[in-house]
Amino acid sequence: MCGVKERRAESAVRATSSIVRKELTVRGVLLGGAITLVFTAANVYLGLKVGLTFASSIPAAVISMAMLRAVKNATIFENNIVQTVASAAGTLSSVIFVLPGLVMVGWWRGFPFWQSFGIIAAGGILGVMYSVPLRRALVTHSDLPYPEGVAAAEVLKVGSGEHRDEAAAENRAGLIALVVSSIASAAFQLVAAMRLFASEFAAYFRFGSVTTGLGLNASLALIGAGHLIGLTVGLAIFTGLVIAWGIATPILTSLHPMAGAAADVANATWAHYVRFIGTGVIGIAAIWAIGRLIPPVWHGLRSALQASRLRAQSGSETLPIIERDMPIGTVALVSLLCLVPIAVALIAFLHGGALQAIIPLLVVAAIVYIVIVGFFVAAACGYMAGLIGSSNSPVSGLAILSVIGASLLLALFARAADASVSTALVAYALFVTAILINVATISNDNLQDLKTGQLVEATPWRQQVSLVIGCIFGAVVIPPILDLLNKAYGFGGLHGLPAPQATLISTLAKGVIQGHIDWSLIGIGVLVGAMVIAADEIGRVTRRYRLPPLAVGLGVYLPPATTAPAVVGAVVGALYNRWVAKKRNAAAARRLGVLVASGLIVGESLFGVLLAGIIVFSGKATPLAIVGDGFANWASIIGVIAFVLIPWALYRWIGNRAKRLDISDLIVPE
Repeated sequence: MCGVKERRAESAVRATSSIVRKELTVRGVLLGGAITLVFTAANVYLGLKVGLTFASSIPAAVISMAMLRAVKNATIFENNIVQTVASAAGTLSSVIFVLPGLVMVGWWRGFPFWQSFGIIAAGGILGVMYSVPLRRALVTHSDLPYPEGVAAAEVLKVGSGEHRDEAAAENRAGLIALVVSSIASAAFQLVAAMRLFASEFAAYFRFGSVTTGLGLNASLALIGAGHLIGLTVGLAIFTGLVIAWGIATPILTSLHPMAGAAADVANATWAHYVRFIGTGVIGIAAIWAIGRLIPPVWHGLRSALQASRLRAQSGSETLPIIERDMPIGTVALVSLLCLVPIAVALIAFLHGGALQAIIPLLVVAAIVYIVIVGFFVAAACGYMAGLIGSSNSPVSGLAILSVIGASLLLALFARAADASVSTALVAYALFVTAILINVATISNDNLQDLKTGQLVEATPWRQQVSLVIGCIFGAVVIPPILDLLNKAYGFGGLHGLPAPQATLISTLAKGVIQGHIDWSLIGIGVLVGAMVIAADEIGRVTRRYRLPPLAVGLGVYLPPATTAPAVVGAVVGALYNRWVAKKRNAAAARRLGVLVASGLIVGESLFGVLLAGIIVFSGKATPLAIVGDGFANWASIIGVIAFVLIPWALYRWIGNRAKRLDISDLIVPE
């Protein structure tokens, strides 16, 4: 079977080699920018609502192929550039894990465009530069699976090459799947906004002083996200849920009894105690991942320098196309230039405030921290993306480590300081972390794109240029969307967008700088994380069950209403893949299932942004509601039925449609 796969892969490579190399084009960049508007808006909303973002490479590739198919000279390489631009911009939306914290702590009232644009663009471009040597370490010289990068390459290959008629059939079906599932997801949220469907289901229990329970968001977007993360990660998140709500919350509610309703007691215990245990799990898991990366990263740097010397001696034409990275000298120069706007943004942020007297010292310390820690965090993000995919790589866990490091550094200046200085330091720690997370997250997604490029024989330096362009597009789009959502919903509180990561990261910054963080809880999390790491290593060595530690930590510290439907989605996706495995066109059916999942995310997220505009314009918190609280019981019953039936109907429909397509399984995925 492996020999068949290898022959097919070699055939695909020969096919792409024979295509005219039309790659980095104006129309490709503009199309990528247009797609950016949609997927970046969706990612910002989804991240603020549930603490997760999704990779947009696959749906962007499908849209690109559908739109460029009418153009005679469109190539697989040009389609690859489109998805690269779109996904690079979308991944920068992860800045919402930190930036809203500046509003939460009262430092900002909105999101000043130029400051926000500057840190997003400069941080993102610096992350692109870091991804050049990391490509060699983690893509070229690595056996990491890169599930989303491989899947995107598979979609591009099917949509191009020798089987254009067969590919066109699947491509049309893929676009229809994306659109139909997007409409279904948006329609579900529309009815929920009318309050005819319940938006959340929850049950909490009390046995004496022991209290626990579980909530579940009626979110089709989370079902789609669960499908994309896969069963292994979904079960790891479920393990985190069991640790948080089956073990930690019952024990801690017994040790710290509180008066009130069961739901209030359980959620307060989770927020004040259990979540910090999850922070410890994520922290030790991230440190473990970074430690394992040192040898391959060092090898990648050496390889990049060797390629640069060969280019200087013999010219770039002597290098294979898939080895033609951006020259390392250019990488170094652009990296240094990125530090200029970062320094300007840091100075502008501090100017005229309580820290005016020590601006030079704080700026230098922040720059050094961003450059050094940024590289290692970028490497860890790239490794996690290669291992478990960009959509489910818990980048916010590394943001937690980063803000703790920045806060500890700044805490040196907070001793014997008044409240205004302490608040300013908290805000500055968040601002520095926001820059750092841009550096890190762009690597998280870019290496997936570069893996796709490697598999379709794209030119790395052209992809790297398009990644820079994508960063600029994302930096333009994100600040106004954040402003709109802030005005419509607000962040945190009972009725605002939860922004779970930004809430946690802000709390950590305050705790470290103001000296009231409970390190014992984080220590317990470290011990739990160490046990999970040991279990995962045993699974890796024996090649049996895996338990990704970062995913377990995610299950502990994210709200259960967020993670529970993602676990359900992971199971649903696995059942769907098993159902279609023995049917005709099984590989195509799996690809179409991914597009249904992506559509569920896109539809709900875009409706959320649209609803935000309606709320701002109308001045009403629930402008579409047509029934009152008296309909709540019926809304729950009807909502549960619709929440089950819609995904079932969509997956059954697309599985049967794939079976009837006049295509063959051109590529057999792992």
